[in-house]
Amino acid sequence: MKILACYLAMVLLTVSANLFFKSGAMRAEGGLLGLLNIKIVLGFVCFGLAALLYIVVLRVLPLNVAQSLAAMQFVAVIIAAHLVLGEPIGATRLLGIGLIFSGIVLVGRTIT
Repeated sequence: MKILACYLAMVLLTVSANLFFKSGAMRAEGGLLGLLNIKIVLGFVCFGLAALLYIVVLRVLPLNVAQSLAAMQFVAVIIAAHLVLGEPIGATRLLGIGLIFSGIVLVGRTIT
């Protein structure tokens, strides 16, 4: 159960990081230093925390399983971008999301 909580928190932090990066990038001004606003910094913090949780997950699961399950972050980021940022999800993208999710479920079923 602890690993499931770490995994879910890792996905949530990764989603948050991506949303922070997107909103921070939209506010950025100037060159490279203009990208260093609070939302970008929060995105890096979220990614760092997610990486630490991923290391905890790796202590229990084989890398090939952990990485396959981590693909859930791709599904979650696309859905969050739609819900939070209003980004559209077309039929082709929905099909792709469904295929990714199906793969995650299949890999998840192999965990004993």
